[in-house]
Amino acid sequence: MSNNKQSDEKESSADKVDEYLQTFGSDDARERRYYSQEQPFSSEEMTRLINEERLNELLAQSDAFLSSLNDEIKDFDEDDL
Repeated sequence: MSNNKQSDEKESSADKVDEYLQTFGSDDARERRYYSQEQPFSSEEMTRLINEERLNELLAQSDAFLSSLNDEIKDFDEDDL
Protein backbone atom coordinates (compact mmCIF):
# COMPACT_ATOMS: atom_id res chain seq x y z
CA MET A 1 0.00 0.00 0.00
CA SER A 2 2.91 2.34 0.61
CA ASN A 3 3.93 1.86 -3.03
CA ASN A 4 0.46 3.02 -4.05
CA LYS A 5 0.76 6.10 -1.86
CA GLN A 6 4.20 6.95 -3.28
CA SER A 7 2.87 6.47 -6.79
CA ASP A 8 -0.03 8.82 -6.05
CA GLU A 9 2.35 11.42 -4.63
CA LYS A 10 4.59 11.21 -7.69
CA GLU A 11 1.62 11.61 -10.00
CA SER A 12 0.46 14.57 -7.97
CA SER A 13 3.89 16.21 -8.20
CA ALA A 14 4.10 15.46 -11.90
CA ASP A 15 0.66 16.91 -12.44
CA LYS A 16 1.67 20.09 -10.62
CA VAL A 17 4.87 20.38 -12.65
CA ASP A 18 2.96 19.81 -15.87
CA GLU A 19 0.35 22.38 -14.87
CA TYR A 20 3.07 24.89 -13.97
CA LEU A 21 4.89 24.35 -17.26
CA GLN A 22 1.67 24.82 -19.21
CA THR A 23 0.88 28.10 -17.44
CA PHE A 24 4.50 29.18 -17.71
CA GLY A 25 4.10 29.40 -21.47
CA SER A 26 0.89 31.37 -21.14
CA ASP A 27 1.43 35.12 -21.39
CA ASP A 28 -1.69 35.82 -19.34
CA ALA A 29 -0.62 33.52 -16.52
CA ARG A 30 2.90 34.96 -16.56
CA GLU A 31 1.50 38.50 -16.30
CA ARG A 32 -0.79 37.51 -13.45
CA ARG A 33 2.16 36.01 -11.56
CA TYR A 34 4.32 39.06 -12.26
CA TYR A 35 1.76 41.65 -11.23
CA SER A 36 0.60 39.68 -8.21
CA GLN A 37 4.10 40.19 -6.80
CA GLU A 38 3.92 43.96 -7.11
CA GLN A 39 3.17 45.89 -3.99
CA PRO A 40 2.23 49.54 -4.08
CA PHE A 41 4.37 51.84 -1.96
CA SER A 42 3.07 54.98 -0.36
CA SER A 43 5.08 58.18 -0.69
CA GLU A 44 6.01 57.89 3.00
CA GLU A 45 7.41 54.39 2.46
CA MET A 46 9.38 55.50 -0.58
CA THR A 47 10.81 58.45 1.36
CA ARG A 48 11.83 56.09 4.15
CA LEU A 49 13.38 53.56 1.75
CA ILE A 50 15.36 55.93 -0.45
CA ASN A 51 18.74 57.06 0.82
CA GLU A 52 18.62 60.63 -0.49
CA GLU A 53 22.28 61.34 0.24
CA ARG A 54 23.42 58.26 -1.71
CA LEU A 55 21.01 59.05 -4.54
CA ASN A 56 22.48 62.55 -4.84
CA GLU A 57 26.01 61.10 -4.89
CA LEU A 58 25.05 58.72 -7.69
CA LEU A 59 23.41 61.51 -9.68
CA ALA A 60 26.54 63.66 -9.31
CA GLN A 61 28.72 60.76 -10.46
CA SER A 62 26.50 60.14 -13.47
CA ASP A 63 26.55 63.85 -14.35
CA ALA A 64 30.34 63.88 -14.16
CA PHE A 65 30.56 60.74 -16.29
CA LEU A 66 28.21 62.14 -18.94
CA SER A 67 30.12 65.41 -18.99
CA SER A 68 33.46 63.65 -19.52
CA LEU A 69 31.89 61.43 -22.16
CA ASN A 70 30.53 64.48 -23.93
CA ASP A 71 34.00 66.08 -23.86
CA GLU A 72 35.53 62.92 -25.33
CA ILE A 73 32.94 62.89 -28.11
CA LYS A 74 33.67 66.54 -28.90
CA ASP A 75 37.42 65.79 -29.03
CA PHE A 76 36.75 62.84 -31.31
CA ASP A 77 34.61 64.97 -33.64
CA GLU A 78 37.28 67.69 -33.76
CA ASP A 79 39.93 65.15 -34.74
CA ASP A 80 37.89 64.27 -37.84
CA LEU A 81 38.01 67.88 -39.06
